[in-house]
This record gives sequence, structure tokens and C-alpha cells, in this order.
Amino acid sequence: MTKKDLIKINDYLWEIPKSFRPDMRVPARIYVSEKILEAVEEDALKQVVNVASLPGIMNYSLAMPDLHTGYGFVIGGVAATKYPDGVISPGGVGYDISCAVRLLKSDLTREEVSPYLDKLAAEIQKEVPSGLGRGRTIKLSIEQIDKILEGGVPKLVKQGYGEKEDIENCEEKGRMEQADASCVSERAKNRGRDQVGTLGSGNHFCSLEKVEKVFDEESAKVFGLFEGQVVVMIHTGSRGLGHQIATDYIHIMMRAMPKYSIRLPDRELACAPFSSSEGQRYFKAMSCGTNYAYSNRHMIAYYVKKAWKKVLGERTNLRLLYDVAHNIAKVEEHQIDGEKMKLVVHRKGATRAFPAGHPEIPEKYRKVGQPVLIPGTMGTASYVCIGTEKGKETFYSTAHGAGRAMSRHAAMRMVSGQEVVRKLEQKGIIIKCRSMRGIAEEAPLAYKDIERVVEVVHQTGLSKKVARLMPLAVIKGE
Repeated sequence: MTKKDLIKINDYLWEIPKSFRPDMRVPARIYVSEKILEAVEEDALKQVVNVASLPGIMNYSLAMPDLHTGYGFVIGGVAATKYPDGVISPGGVGYDISCAVRLLKSDLTREEVSPYLDKLAAEIQKEVPSGLGRGRTIKLSIEQIDKILEGGVPKLVKQGYGEKEDIENCEEKGRMEQADASCVSERAKNRGRDQVGTLGSGNHFCSLEKVEKVFDEESAKVFGLFEGQVVVMIHTGSRGLGHQIATDYIHIMMRAMPKYSIRLPDRELACAPFSSSEGQRYFKAMSCGTNYAYSNRHMIAYYVKKAWKKVLGERTNLRLLYDVAHNIAKVEEHQIDGEKMKLVVHRKGATRAFPAGHPEIPEKYRKVGQPVLIPGTMGTASYVCIGTEKGKETFYSTAHGAGRAMSRHAAMRMVSGQEVVRKLEQKGIIIKCRSMRGIAEEAPLAYKDIERVVEVVHQTGLSKKVARLMPLAVIKGE
């Protein structure tokens, strides 16, 4: 498998035909510009081809412009299998179940917030634990964890954390109803007992951003965005609990495949029929991991609001614009050859992007389309976009971020944490992170150019630009 095997369909779309390999059930399609394609690893292309061999896969194995090599599935990958007999694969969701972006909007401008920016970032860092394995001082009981796994955000709002609109403005209204806590191992639950309301490590962050430019005035108005506005972006997932669910079920699926006569080119694609006992138990456990992740971001937002009011005054407020996952599998209805059909849609490092009028997005956004949140890096732009009808060719999926261009080790060889901090300070960006190694690993140079990634999805219509955000202060997980 080399880049020479790709057939160019247009400036932003490339295909590996079904005839390339005898085990391919569908073609593989990759949404990239020629410039992005130059830097894509051939191992990532091979993974897109491998996914095309999954039993029950429909239309295409897809990859977004932020693609890079992952576990089994490429990160940036999308695959839909026929419901209920096509397969579900933990590798098609990833270890960080329901990693997602949540965007909070304020009524304040950069000028109003600037004098308090450093103090605000420090207060958020104090309120929201971050780093590998770091949790809160209070550990929840297993019974309390079970309630979060099955109840999600509505359960927390009922307990007095947050507002009713926090439910309305969250994907799935903050709760996947298929969740069944009995399908989650005790080990996974124990890993999550002190991590509700924590950032974690790696590429997770909480950032204060300003709306630098509005591209679509109508959609921005509906979303409540305006130029110069300060917003807060939260990017994290299900922490150790989600990781353990993935680990547990990858092993279960590997053992189950011979029972269903499933043979695949890579054992990391381990899967089972969605309707099987293994498939159903994984889907219920993954739904629990998703509810945990929604709850985690919801509680981070609760503590961010607490810090915000402490520094800027009780009369100031933050409101949730939207929360949407990019590591998830969902049962959705899509048109296949003119016929409505239920599918199991895997999005791994890919964001759902439903168009205007879709019943699964909040009513107040329905006339323009679903908010799509695409984060950049510590030193580059992030984007708010909307889903469009053109996205039906990717099962209404788009990019989830800049996408790594080099490994964490490679980034550390290229640049030091101190150098990254210095360069960001020169741009007026405050960084709060207790680990210089963590900063080096997540340096902007380790990622693809977010402008090129977003240009691909904008030009193809997979999602359209609404607003560009620029970082003011970033709180990173060490």
C-alpha cells in the first residue's frame, strides 16, 4: 500500500478501489488536499484499507483530513456497518470513549477579560485537576459511579449541578439511554471514582479563546457568537474508566471472533456482530463510558464557571453552546441508495455534523445546522463550523481537530517545553501546565496545519466555517 495506489477523484478526495485487495468489501476514501497527503503516513492509509474488510461495512471506509495512525482504525476514521448484523469494533471508537469538545460562551469581550486573564487561568487550573492519573480529592462510591454511567448529565443537573439548557445543548441530551452499568467491569469503575471533573493528560485541555473572525453571520447569531467575544473550550473524554472499558472489550472481541468466523487483516480491528451478546454488551458499556465523559465535561464546566465567577464577579456567566463527541459509535438512520436504513456509525477522531433540519440537534440550532467544534493546538486557531447536507456522503461526519503530524517522542526531540512556552508568550498566549515535557509533546509543530484541515472540510461541504477562535490562555493536562 503506497500513495501511488490512490486514485484522485477531485482536489480534496482520493479513493482506493475495492479491487485493490480481495478482502475489501467497499472502497476506501480519504478527504485530503495534496499538501496534507504528502505528510500522511502510509501505515494510516493501510489502516483505512483494512477497515474496508469489516463484515457489514456500507458504502466506504472513510478518513478525514486530520487522519493519522491509530489502534486498528485510523484516527480520523469513519465506518458504518449494517444494523443489526454488521459488526461493532472497539477500535472504531478508540480508548478514550467519547473524547469530545464542549464550548462555553460568555457575554464578555477580550478587552473586558484581559486584565484578569492570568488570574482566571490560574484559578481554573486550581479548580480542575489535570494530568495522568490525577483525580479529585473525593472518591465517589461504586453506587454513585453507576448512577453517572446510566444517568449522565440529566442526573447531575437533577442534583443541582448546572442548568436545564446544559442537557438540551449536549449531544444525546447528555445521556445515551442504552447504558447498562452491569456491562462495565469493577476495575473500570474504580479507575473512574475520582476522575469526574478532571482534564487528564495528552492532548486534553481547557482554553480561554476569543472569537477572532465570524464567517457566517446568521449561524453565529443563532449560536450566540460575536467577534471579540471570550469563550471557553474544554477537550477531554472518559479518562481511565473509558480506557479500561476499551481494554476489556478488545480482549473479549479477540476471543469471540472465531465463534463468528470473522477473519480480519489486523487483530486490532477485533469486533463482533452488533446483535451478538459481545456486541451488545460492548455497546452498553461504551454508552456508559459516553455518559461518564459527558458528565466529566459537565463537571469541568461547573468548576470553570465557579472560577469564572470568583475572578470576574457573580453577575458574569458562561453558557453552554454545545458538546459533541468525536470517539463514539451510534445507531443512526441514513439513506443508502435512496432507502432509509439503520446503521452502526463508528466515528474515531471524527465529529458528527448533522445538517439543518435534523431532528437530533437542539431545536434552536435546527434552522442552521449542528454546531461542529474543531480544536486546533495551543498556539493555533480552533473552529466552530456547522453540518451541511453535503455531509451525507460521510454519514454526516467531519474532522475532529488538527490531527498529529508527528509522535510525542518526535516532538520532544524537535523542541523543548521552555521554547514552546516562550514562543506562545510572544504571541500573548498564557500556558498553565506543570510539566515542560507535556508542553513539548503537544507543541503546535507536532500537529497538522489546522487551516488546511478545515479548508478541506469547508471546500468539500462536510462542514462549513462559522467562526475562528484564537487562544488567549491554555490549561493543559501534564
